[in-house]
Formats: sequence, structure tokens, C-alpha cells
Amino acid sequence: MRVGLLTGGGDCPGLNAVIRAVSKSLLLRCGAEVIGFEDGFLGLIEGRYRQLDYRAVSGILTRGGTILGTSNKANPFRYFARDGADVSDEVLHRYRDMELDAIVVIGGDGTMTIANGMQKKGMAIVGVPKTIDNDIVGTDRTFGFDTAVTVATEAIDRLHSTAQSHHRVMILETMGRYAGWIALHAGMASGSDVILLPEFPYDIDVVAEVCRKRGQGGQRFTIVAIAEGAKPEGGELAVKKVVVGSPDPIRLGGAGNVLAHALEQRLEGEVRTTILGHVQRGGTPTPFDRVLSTHFGSQAACVVEEGRSGVMVALHDGRMTEIPLTDVAGKVRNVKPNDPHVRAALSVGTSFGVREL
Repeated sequence: MRVGLLTGGGDCPGLNAVIRAVSKSLLLRCGAEVIGFEDGFLGLIEGRYRQLDYRAVSGILTRGGTILGTSNKANPFRYFARDGADVSDEVLHRYRDMELDAIVVIGGDGTMTIANGMQKKGMAIVGVPKTIDNDIVGTDRTFGFDTAVTVATEAIDRLHSTAQSHHRVMILETMGRYAGWIALHAGMASGSDVILLPEFPYDIDVVAEVCRKRGQGGQRFTIVAIAEGAKPEGGELAVKKVVVGSPDPIRLGGAGNVLAHALEQRLEGEVRTTILGHVQRGGTPTPFDRVLSTHFGSQAACVVEEGRSGVMVALHDGRMTEIPLTDVAGKVRNVKPNDPHVRAALSVGTSFGVREL
């Protein structure tokens, strides 16, 4: 058996743990040859790869990033180096010429969409859900999410002391794109007074009212956790820049600054914003993410060994399972008003910046 492996999209804590688990499982279970493609689908397009033997993947469990490199622009159906040409047939020929039995694709929603397209063309693909955003359909958790939440929570914890000392409104902006899972979990874990998510456009007057009431009640500070994709009612997303040629060209950023500017016009005290940024994606994965990554990698290897494909491994109700790639491609898992985490936050007085939810 000869199996390919690649990591697509943005970097994420736990990628190396999955590479290790997939490779070691296949090597030990069936003596497979494992080939790692460099820089995601770009390595598959350009024919850049390396052997992943037992020694190559030893000692990488705790390392952040990916030893194979990644790319969030490479797409066989729109190859940027050829003005967006479709090179998927060339990629399929390379796959067959290399006599690969399957490819394990580790990535987020964009990567799974590409994987589903290549599966339909004739590749045998098994997906592994990766993203700090936790927004992939069909799985309760993605690896990397716990690490991002841990970093964001610690950051908000540190802001508390400054907020209390100077009687300020302190805002922390998290990543997450169009899903608010990081802000929701970090906001709950840190006891944030207000949590603002992309799924629930906020009323700035409601947020200002929370800040004023806290001051009147003797709590002269307010902590706000805001996702980068959050926006006011009737307002626009805060776009930092547009990257031409990227599958997802919009780069969000600055939602916290937009909020701060609006609050300063309604409040007497100071309002400060901290944008956490890529710190959430870097560094060593938490123990939870290392364990989850190992489970995902082992499950993916098992699926490959059994000769199955066209699925993404997933965590559902605490158990490893699989979901068809067709059910994942092109979809995003968002926070819903009836989500248990939202209801729990509301029950302890947390505001989501809306009059009613």
C-alpha cells in the first residue's frame, strides 16, 4: 500500500500530531509507504513530496505548525500560477502515476471542498477536520480549536486586571472568520460580560447599556469578547484586506476597533481593544488537541487500510466516526441561538449584544 498525505489551508496546532498518527499507524498496521506532499495541494500540483518513515515523524507530537508546510491558496481547480487554470486532470494523472492507493487530506472547509472535488474525479481521499475555528460540519470538534480557546482565554484573563485597575471597557478580538465558536468558548471560560458573534449582529446601544449598568452597580469595568466576523445590526464586516488569488480572499480584522469607536461615543470611560491575531494559531497544541489529533489520525489510517474513501473522520457524541465528504464540502457550522453554550451563558447574565435571542 502506498498512501499520500498533505496539510492544506492555514496552519493549526495539532497538524504534526495527525501526521505522526496517520504515518505511524499505517507503517505499523500494514507496512504501508507514506508519502508527504509539501505545502498542501501545491505539492500535489507541482510534484513536491518526501518519504514519511517512522523516524521522520518521531518527536513531532508537541510541535506546532506542520513539518510538510501548507498553502491556503493552492487549488487544483484554480491554479493561481496559471491564471486560475483547472489543473485537476494533471493532478489526477500524477496520483495514478505514483500508484497511490489513497491520500489523507488534513484541512478545513475549503480543503474538504477541494478534496471532495478530487474524490469525484477518481482519487481515493480520506479527510481529517482541521481548523481553530471549529466550523466544519459533521464533527463536534476540530483539532486546534482547544488550543486557540486556551490562548484566547488566558489573554482575556490577563486583561481583567488592567480593566479593574483603570475602570475600563476592555475588548478582546478573536479569530474564527464567520463562526463565533472561539469567542463563545473563550468568553464563557473567562467570564466575559459581553460576547459578540458573527451569527448574532449586535445592537451597540445594548452593549453600551451593559457597560453603564455595570458601572452603576459598582463594577467599574466591562470585558467584551468579540469575534472578528461580528458586526453591528445593519453594519458591514470589518475587512482588514483582500488577498487576490486566494480561495477566500477576504481577511477579516478590526471588529474590536469598530466596536470601541462606537462605545467611546456613548460612554464616559476609556475603551481599549486587543486584537489577538495569529497567536491563536501558533505554538504547541494543548493535551486535548494532541489526544484528539492522535484519534483522528489513527481513525483515518484505519479507513485507508480498509480500502474506504470519500469520507472525513469526525468526532460525534464522544466517539470516532466518519461522514461523507459530500456532506461537508461548501458548508460551515455556525453557532445557533439554541446551542447549549449560548443558553448556559445567558443563564449567568452574559450579554450577546441583542435585546432578545
